[in-house]
Amino acid sequence: MIVAFAVAPVVLVTLLIGLRGVAAMRTTSDFLVASRRVSPLLNSAAVSGEYLSAASFLGVAGLVVKDGIGSLWYPVGFTAGYIAMLALVAAPMRRSGALTVPDFAEARLGSPALRRLAAVVVLVIGVLYLVPQFRTAGLVLSVVSGTPYWVGVAISGAAVSTTLALGGMRAATYVQAFQFVFKLVLFIVPAIWLLVEAGPAVREQAVRPVEFTHFTDQTTVVFRVGTLLDVPAGAAVVEPDGDTRPLPEGEWAVPAGSTVVFEGGSRVPELRGEAAPGAAGWERPLLDLGDHGYPLLATCAVLVATMLGTMGLPHVIMRFHTSPDGRAARRTAALTVALLSVFYLFPGIYGVLGSVLVPQLYLSGATDSAVVALPAQVDDGSTGTLFTGLLTAGAFAAFLATSLGLLLVVSGAISHDLVPGGLRQLRVAVVGSALMVVLLALPAARFDAGTLVTWGFTVAASTFCPLLVLGIWWRRLTAPGAIAGVAVGLIASVGAFGVSVLEPPVEGWLAILLVQPAPWSVPLAFVVMIGVSLVGRPAPWSAAAMLRLHLHEHRRPVFDDRTTGARDLGHSSWTTRRSSAVRRITRRLVR
Repeated sequence: MIVAFAVAPVVLVTLLIGLRGVAAMRTTSDFLVASRRVSPLLNSAAVSGEYLSAASFLGVAGLVVKDGIGSLWYPVGFTAGYIAMLALVAAPMRRSGALTVPDFAEARLGSPALRRLAAVVVLVIGVLYLVPQFRTAGLVLSVVSGTPYWVGVAISGAAVSTTLALGGMRAATYVQAFQFVFKLVLFIVPAIWLLVEAGPAVREQAVRPVEFTHFTDQTTVVFRVGTLLDVPAGAAVVEPDGDTRPLPEGEWAVPAGSTVVFEGGSRVPELRGEAAPGAAGWERPLLDLGDHGYPLLATCAVLVATMLGTMGLPHVIMRFHTSPDGRAARRTAALTVALLSVFYLFPGIYGVLGSVLVPQLYLSGATDSAVVALPAQVDDGSTGTLFTGLLTAGAFAAFLATSLGLLLVVSGAISHDLVPGGLRQLRVAVVGSALMVVLLALPAARFDAGTLVTWGFTVAASTFCPLLVLGIWWRRLTAPGAIAGVAVGLIASVGAFGVSVLEPPVEGWLAILLVQPAPWSVPLAFVVMIGVSLVGRPAPWSAAAMLRLHLHEHRRPVFDDRTTGARDLGHSSWTTRRSSAVRRITRRLVR
């Protein structure tokens, strides 16, 4: 019922809007950047719709349920990244005339090898970001409707790939802008209803959290992945025949696919390695990654990853290439900050209510579904079902909007940067990439969406952030320096994640820097990029390339993207206007 009521209309509208872009799509530029004719207001709504992924719509609230109030630093970093992008990246990237980040890399430094390396980085970030979108779609649909996990994953993959293959960036823009407004309404209205209906007792407990130690009522928990629990004395379950059975103390390995009914009033088992919602320190306004201590370091690590990573997210950067000019790109970034700020007022409300009404979700690792599970806890009648359906529709809109942009940059990296081809090859790459991500998402149910998305931000911060900042603002950057810095940042960040997954016996600050390596991987990439560049000499046309990035469109050298292409940035045969501004800026860059 909920699938038909909530998910089907979202998917249908997505496909219908996708058809709008078919008639206008004739070239690669049409497919990737919508012919660079998207207005700032429409573009900012599309950027916001694309950016507010499963990690924002569901993941932040789930992290608040599991880890506490300190998780609200994630949206702070997500939004602050656009301020840095507004100041440093937005307008110069649009003026570059590139279609993709690898396009810009080769255009700025004239290195095909750097272009291929940047395309590989795009694929890594895309997979880390796409898998949790599809994974959470499957999880949410299974929670609210009881369908198998793979159904939501398959629906997401089919809807996204079909929409993109039909309409490209133009279709994605309209879909994402529509879905941002849709998500905003469907996030705010249920939040207000929940606050009104939850009652004063729930609101008081939300303000003064109490550790989740006993089940207040008979509670059913579905374990979709295998889970290791520590059972205390006094824990009991209800057998299928209705009899109560005490659980033996000690370790309990719950197999995947199990449904356990816990007796009301019995003790709550502890999830191995996780503190219960409302435990000591839950209300502390700092993060604690994995209970390793050093909360200030953990908070700073997440802020570095999310803020600098936003500047390097390829699907966000590609959005600025759809603007008509650099000024429009800046206005897009400024409007995006305002739109995101409105949205991020509400995940904390869902998270705090979830810690009171659905704390049992932390046992099964399903806190990402807390948002859609809340209405049924407040009202088990038709009103609760209605709001569950609305939130499910909003969640699916979040999955689809973000997945559209990510799948577009992944397919662009494959068929525009690694194996250049035409429009037909782009469409084939879209379908192939979607199939690959679906296959990767099927066994990923046990991973936390917020963790995977933050890994994507960390890779972006360690690779593309140094490349873009130095490529835009430092004339002496060389191709060998950029290649070395990007490679070191990629290896350092991905290597740290791989080591942390193996759970090595490390504690304290070292464990935090393995789980979230941005505080050292980002400076390392900058240092390597600068050091190697200082050893060599910049290309003779680098001053001209920098001029194009920073000179306002109506005063800059004449350059036609449609005829020469972005790869000729800086070393094409320009005809330069002899204005005093051009000569002054050129002399400054040459120095």
